Amino acid sequence: MLALYCAGHTNVSLTAGPNEVTFRQFIMSREPIEMTVESVTLEVPDSKTIRLQWPAGYEMDFKTGQFITCYWPDEPAYKRAYSLSSCALDRGFYEFTVRRDGKMGTRIVDWIKPGQRFMVLPPAGKFLPVYEPDQHLICIAGGSGVTPFRAFVREATRRKFSTKISVLYSVRTTADVIFGEEFRSLERENPHFKFDVTCTRLASGDPWPGRRGRIDAAWVKAHVSDLAKTVFYACGPTTLVEFAEGVVFELGAPKAQMKTEKWG
Repeated sequence: MLALYCAGHTNVSLTAGPNEVTFRQFIMSREPIEMTVESVTLEVPDSKTIRLQWPAGYEMDFKTGQFITCYWPDEPAYKRAYSLSSCALDRGFYEFTVRRDGKMGTRIVDWIKPGQRFMVLPPAGKFLPVYEPDQHLICIAGGSGVTPFRAFVREATRRKFSTKISVLYSVRTTADVIFGEEFRSLERENPHFKFDVTCTRLASGDPWPGRRGRIDAAWVKAHVSDLAKTVFYACGPTTLVEFAEGVVFELGAPKAQMKTEKWG
């Protein structure tokens, strides 16, 4: 038997008896499910990855690139959507990565601990990777906006897709690169994936050998080899995403080739 919190009700218990609603039928109604925090991982000084363990009997078909909506049991009126940084092949848990920002982000980063409970609405959203053999996905990210692209690359690598993926990632300093080690590992494993980082606030004497400065139109255009077979994604602060939209439309790409998620 499983306890759930339902809108307008207190605890509702479901079993799999012949005359009772099944767990799968219930969760398809998009009611919130209580999940346990399995682990908390510090990625960079202001960002953590939260792993939520699926309860017994929970099985969800979802797509890489979708988001979940979460809230604390003691604050049901205050909800926040987070892109999943885990992919659809990761079963038994959801992972999302949070930056210390705003009321929810600050509480999560500063106070969440394994064993705590979190309320979760099922995954939703259309920020989905187009895994076609002749396609090139150019993924433009700033800060924690890189999180859904970890999921994109994880699935493509595990399923050995030939889809080309380029992640163009803007951070303040090298200390702010989220999933840096995993992205480099995936880059070695997947010949179709490239991870490019640009730093915007490095000290003049910093030994970083890579690119410096903000993402600009020239850098994006340099990664485009066949515009008709390129799908652009942008995720992060509104200013970055709107800039990316402008660059893509300037290139002449139709709206169908541009997918965005704006944070803040």
